[in-house]
Amino acid sequence: MFLYRRTGGRLGHDVPGLGPILLLDHVGAKSGVKRTAPLIYVEDGENVVLVGSKGGFPKNPAWFYNLQANPETTVQIKDERRPVRARVARADERDRLWEKAVAVYSGYRTYQARAGREIPLVVLEPR
Repeated sequence: MFLYRRTGGRLGHDVPGLGPILLLDHVGAKSGVKRTAPLIYVEDGENVVLVGSKGGFPKNPAWFYNLQANPETTVQIKDERRPVRARVARADERDRLWEKAVAVYSGYRTYQARAGREIPLVVLEPR
């Protein structure tokens, strides 16, 4: 994360085999501690979409719960910091966004097969 921030994403944005990476700032739902997570992202117009896969584990990632508790946050994509508001994808957009996510990183299909839960998609809208 340090190198990503320091180089404006020249190091860390493009990871072979994964897709584009952003830095998500989020605040702990219980702890209130500020954290940063590097995550694969999908562009959808002016929105950015994150996949709460946690590698196919049965529970959602901590950042998902943190965004539910504190939806207003920032992301860094390359050298740009963006203020965003997080929400879970609506049912009417989920299938379309899921296909976009799988097009970016096909491993999400495997994760979904073993997760035992519907993997949430989080839409980050500009604010």
